[in-house]
Amino acid sequence: MNVSDFDFELPEELIAQHPPAERGGSRLIVFDRATKQAQHTMFAQLPSHLTQGDLLVVNNTRVFPARLLGHREPTGGAVECLLIRRLGVGELGVGISEASSGGTAEVWEALMHPGQKLKPGAQVRFERGGATLIGEVLGRHFYGRRSIRLEAPGGEAVTDLIERIGHVPLPPYIKRGDDASDRDRYQTVYAHMSGSVAAPTAGLHFTQPLLDELASRGIERTTLTLHVGYGTFKPVRVDRVEDHEVDPERYVVSREAADALTRAKRDRRRIVAVGTTTTRALESLIVVEGIVRPGEGETRLFIRPGHRFELVSGLVTNFHLPKSSLLILTAAFAGREEILAVYRDAVQRRYRFYSYGDAMLIL
Repeated sequence: MNVSDFDFELPEELIAQHPPAERGGSRLIVFDRATKQAQHTMFAQLPSHLTQGDLLVVNNTRVFPARLLGHREPTGGAVECLLIRRLGVGELGVGISEASSGGTAEVWEALMHPGQKLKPGAQVRFERGGATLIGEVLGRHFYGRRSIRLEAPGGEAVTDLIERIGHVPLPPYIKRGDDASDRDRYQTVYAHMSGSVAAPTAGLHFTQPLLDELASRGIERTTLTLHVGYGTFKPVRVDRVEDHEVDPERYVVSREAADALTRAKRDRRRIVAVGTTTTRALESLIVVEGIVRPGEGETRLFIRPGHRFELVSGLVTNFHLPKSSLLILTAAFAGREEILAVYRDAVQRRYRFYSYGDAMLIL
């Protein structure tokens, strides 16, 4: 299957640059896979399209402020650093060490700009609101990635300083800097486990009153964790879908969640995944004789047409990039021709696309 088969025309002005005025104020397309019919409504009407006994599965990952802005030492040249993940001892040939100043230090994998000038040994400094992080580039790795040692002088924890100094890592297609409101709006209301550099955006539409209404209608909810990595934005650079590889992402599905999934599967109730991240985690689990096993680790699962969905029978999702792995996943669930027809209709009706855009419910 060709990647070009998942292309569509999207006017740039439909790429949402800001969230709706109020959380949950998005539009919603409800697509029925059996009838191939689409309804146009508002996200607030989601409960009326689900039924008692449905199991809603959400991803409780929390986006941390992974974008650091600073300067080189001693030249003062501007530096941008996107933290991807904290490294353990021995990873990429480096490890975590103590700070010479008596503070704390950690080693992170990161993307840095300007890449050509930031060679091993380069010294950088990040400052904001009176807080300071000192960095040293340790190594250069594949796809322009760096390992960087971050030191927190004065004894404060590096992770605490990242929370204070860092900026919200808005996606590259949002052409503006982050502002104070993004700390709230680029985060789900049920975000709990810190570790993502991108939000599980299908969950951004949910409000606590909406969650309460779903519960009052007998719609069950369970939670898993999948930390979204920068690979979610990685373009598909191959011509054939089968040749693409997705970056690994860490996930945790607890015994409690696995038991809820097992009961829903046994009772033949719908399992509705909120987001492609939740879908990847669920479909990575092992199911033996109808029993879902809890799991923890990394998933490299690339869901594409032909995939047999073991657990997911419903999907809440945003509108995705042309020729992206996330669009391919959605097409695997709803059908390629069907999903592209819905996308063309959404463009004609001026739906908002991508992270801060509108949503679909596919049943």
